[in-house]
Amino acid sequence: MNETEPVLKDTAASDPEPLAIVGMGCRYPGRVRSPEDLWQLLADGGQALSGFPADRNWHTDTLFDQDPDGTGTTYLTRGGFLDDIAGFDAGFFGIPPREAQAMDPQQRLLLEVSWEALENAALLPADLRGSRTGVFVGAEPREYGPRLRSAPGTAKGHLFTGTSPGVMSGRLSYLLGLHGPSLTVDTSASSSLVALHLAAQALRTGDCALALAGGVSVMSTPQNFVAFSGLRALSADGVCRPFSAAADGTVWSEGVGVLVLERLSDARRNGHTVLALLRGSAINSDGTGEGLTVPNGTAQQAVIRRALADARLTPADVDAVEAHGTGTRLGDPIEAQALLATYGQDRPEGRPLWLGSVKSNIGHAQAAAGVAGVIKTVLALRHGELPATLHADEPTPRVDWASGGVRLLTAPVPWPAGSRTRRAGVSGFGLGGTNVHVVLEEAPATTGPADEGNAPAAPWVVSGARAWVVSARSVAGLAGQAERLREWVDGRPGLEPADVAWSLAAARSVFEHRAVVVGGDRAALVGGLESLASGVPAGAVASGRARSAARPVFAFAGQGSQWVGMGRELAGVSPVFAAR
Repeated sequence: MNETEPVLKDTAASDPEPLAIVGMGCRYPGRVRSPEDLWQLLADGGQALSGFPADRNWHTDTLFDQDPDGTGTTYLTRGGFLDDIAGFDAGFFGIPPREAQAMDPQQRLLLEVSWEALENAALLPADLRGSRTGVFVGAEPREYGPRLRSAPGTAKGHLFTGTSPGVMSGRLSYLLGLHGPSLTVDTSASSSLVALHLAAQALRTGDCALALAGGVSVMSTPQNFVAFSGLRALSADGVCRPFSAAADGTVWSEGVGVLVLERLSDARRNGHTVLALLRGSAINSDGTGEGLTVPNGTAQQAVIRRALADARLTPADVDAVEAHGTGTRLGDPIEAQALLATYGQDRPEGRPLWLGSVKSNIGHAQAAAGVAGVIKTVLALRHGELPATLHADEPTPRVDWASGGVRLLTAPVPWPAGSRTRRAGVSGFGLGGTNVHVVLEEAPATTGPADEGNAPAAPWVVSGARAWVVSARSVAGLAGQAERLREWVDGRPGLEPADVAWSLAAARSVFEHRAVVVGGDRAALVGGLESLASGVPAGAVASGRARSAARPVFAFAGQGSQWVGMGRELAGVSPVFAAR
């Protein structure tokens, strides 16, 4: 029986509305601190793998053994690692230092990146308090800190909540005051895509109106390297080569990725920018097969067909697949054959399915791997290009590539918008047999609000000087925000200063430590940011600490002789001011 038939029959009565991805945030190896950084790494063909980080005291000299004997050593001391995993701003989230120290770095990074994803969506976290916003997190337990039985009595409470995977989602919902579903799932490497699938279901059934979905993985110990060295499943030289003839194992890495989703109709009504659509998704299990950890190609074919049925699409409607592609001799050929059997058959002439894997750039980010593939695909849609998969110049001979229309992305391939709607699949397969496939689609041509009344207001100042507002919860944080904004603006010479001014004033949270940088042009504004970041006083910068109960007012003298016509220009460009 065709796997799509029962699904189509069961759901034909209700054509599900596509879901909109309206925000993204991420951290991955290679100093990737944003989706833009990830795209730069991909576009440059970069590889973000390195030796064990020096700040984790993993003692490489005693860990390394070319021929591990199962006594706690590894033959691979390279991977993909995040920088400064201890650098958490606990005060920003109102978390006491002792409690923050007991928190798994996975919890800390999830909080930071979720906040960044909401900002990327131009959503103010404070505005979500009390809302039916859901939190869906993919994560695995890590051996962070002492075991509970050996921890001091006073630390047990913080350590319990700080290291429990279930608290990851709960802490985020608690700190932001979110009342939608909140859950953490662990299906190994497919965790973040399972979280995305569950978020999609919750949005469609009305369990939540907005959802944060993603995954996180930080290795507090080298035990994953030790365990998989015993299985000989790691690359001997620390290079991840998905679908390559030279593939000899995977390479562990870290990361965190968070997506913000809502129903497409809600995104349009709310005036949110739609980055891409989630058209369909499906999950299943390998069931009984050749072994608990051996992939099942038949189950992979089934989950792909069910995801296509959920999206109301055929294989020929999809241009590319971001594969699970871990670089192993066992898993990659099984996955490639499943793709050839599904997407590779009856394709139009000259339109193969393009196949790639971000793991060739950043390694296997485990519970954060699937969401990395989603972010990569959204970025590829935005930039009109499918990035190359590294080290795949000679495809593995263990796959019958001639049996279908699937081609490896051995070089970048243009993927421009045109008459055809662009779509791609993303796969994730867990060690215990949980398979996920999601289908993404380019954003519709019109992604703005449904009516003019919901459109963002024009910048308040339309001539003369611009004002860039920066705020933080500490003096140091204010300087840091100024420096990050300066770097961001420097990398985007085409930005309009007025657009930056609007976003900073209308789409960013406002905290007690504040500064305003004023300038007549881009250079003056950037110069003001440099002064603010370095703590050097400047006439173009005003800063201070706002009183919590204070409200700004305008005061104009009744006779107006000090400045003839004062307030006239403001009244002409600000309907709010003019009306009052």
